[in-house]
Amino acid sequence: MSETNDLTPAEARIWRAFPRGEPVDFRAAGEEDPALGGTWGAERIVRASVLRTLLVKAPQEEGQIAALKIAGVRITGVLDLKYAVVEAPIRLSHCRFDDVPDLYGARLRQLNLSNSVLPGLTSATVRVDGVLRMTDCRVRGPVRLGGAQISGALFMERAEFTAPDDSEPVLQLNQAAIGDDVWAPEMRAHGQVRLTGASVTGRTNIQDAEFDNPGGTALDAQNLTVAAHVRARRLRTRGRIDLRGSRISDRLDLVQAHLSHPGDTALRASSCVFGELWLHGGGRIEGALNLRRSRIEILALEPEMLPDQVFLSNLTYTVLAPHEPAERRLPMLERDGDRYEPYVYEQLTAAYRHVGDDDAARLVQLAKQRRRRATLTWYGRLWGYVQDAAVGYGFRPLRAAVWLLSLMTIGSIAYGLDHPRPVKADEAPDFNVVFYTLDLLLPVISFGQEAAFAPEGGHQWLSYALIITGWILATAIVAGPAGHETAAHETLAEALRSSVKTTEPSTVSVTKIGNPIPRSVCSATLEANREGPRRCSGRSTGNVCSTRTSG
Repeated sequence: MSETNDLTPAEARIWRAFPRGEPVDFRAAGEEDPALGGTWGAERIVRASVLRTLLVKAPQEEGQIAALKIAGVRITGVLDLKYAVVEAPIRLSHCRFDDVPDLYGARLRQLNLSNSVLPGLTSATVRVDGVLRMTDCRVRGPVRLGGAQISGALFMERAEFTAPDDSEPVLQLNQAAIGDDVWAPEMRAHGQVRLTGASVTGRTNIQDAEFDNPGGTALDAQNLTVAAHVRARRLRTRGRIDLRGSRISDRLDLVQAHLSHPGDTALRASSCVFGELWLHGGGRIEGALNLRRSRIEILALEPEMLPDQVFLSNLTYTVLAPHEPAERRLPMLERDGDRYEPYVYEQLTAAYRHVGDDDAARLVQLAKQRRRRATLTWYGRLWGYVQDAAVGYGFRPLRAAVWLLSLMTIGSIAYGLDHPRPVKADEAPDFNVVFYTLDLLLPVISFGQEAAFAPEGGHQWLSYALIITGWILATAIVAGPAGHETAAHETLAEALRSSVKTTEPSTVSVTKIGNPIPRSVCSATLEANREGPRRCSGRSTGNVCSTRTSG
């Protein structure tokens, strides 16, 4: 090529350094801003065609390892490495690109664009055998990394991605496969970030990052797979986060995150499988929270973060942390519009019974029956009010004792002041005011008093009232816990089966309302600590159960 025969001094310097892998730094000062590269003189301008020829021809020196290491130059023209196979590592740091590099389908050893300014990057299906580093990059157009295969880590700390319009996502990593970590704390994205179908073998760190796409989807990560955890503490988003169908083996850490998408869904994590989900310490979510059909081993959720709309139908979790009174948890079950979702009450009941808080579990069941009452016909609602007033739907049995004692006292006083006449004076037993009243109140049981004496006038009407009240109390008691527990079994089992169908095949058995067992969950006590909840590994051998603290 003519460029190799007519090199500028800057290009000749790079050409000589390449075979020996020597770095070439054109910066006059260490803190120069590459965004001002348009003002750099000819001594710092390098043609992209020269770099392409150098990388493709790759001149060698015996005993040396070739590498392209440049800092502080302005690269003019398109760096076209489409479908190229480049064996030498590439480091183009603190550089300014006039045109969008084209790396589509290329195979690279390693690529480092740290601190550079680019108008975009076309590198879909690129294969990088080592690390791809975009630390502190500023990209003013779409970065196309869809289908990329990166054997090492992807670094984007403090990188900034913007685009002139919203015709496509500013960062595209859909179907990408990352063989190590994705490290992007303090990253800034002004537009949509797309991670649909991507897989990350290591950790993902987007702590202190900002995703800004008001009125649209800020982070589209549907069907994302992460083999470790996602650390998103103090994440700030304007726009929807869509994680539908994602699988995160360890935890999704949204501690102190601020999520905002008013009038729509702020966080959609439906049909997901998470080891843990931490949502606490941040401001109230602005927009709806959707966790439908997901399976989460430990759900660390602060009531203060919950928005006005919370969708939890068929959500399965083993532990709900931190431990809060039922009165603080119940409001979130009533934020799914006007729909009555019995399963969400059964799941919360199971979580309380998992930690041994039976009182809270009974309060949840009582709230469930009151919510169900609103869906019944008028006579069903009437009977519901009777059950509630009499025995709290069977979950407040002491209330029945109070009613019984009160009615027994009324009857004893009334019949004690004016004994009813005996039916057969010569055969009647001695009148006992207490047992006579009990005989009227208690169905089935007989002390021989009711049949032997016949009240008259107002006392006769009192007898009728006591008999009817006794039957109502007895029916309310019998219809309370027995019927509710049977329905609870059926609701919980059916919802668990539905949840499993939306995730992965698994055997689920429900033996009683307090113990739903999704997959294999050990019996270790799980509770929240200052940094986060303790989690069970979910694996046990024999009678040995291991726990560890997630930090």
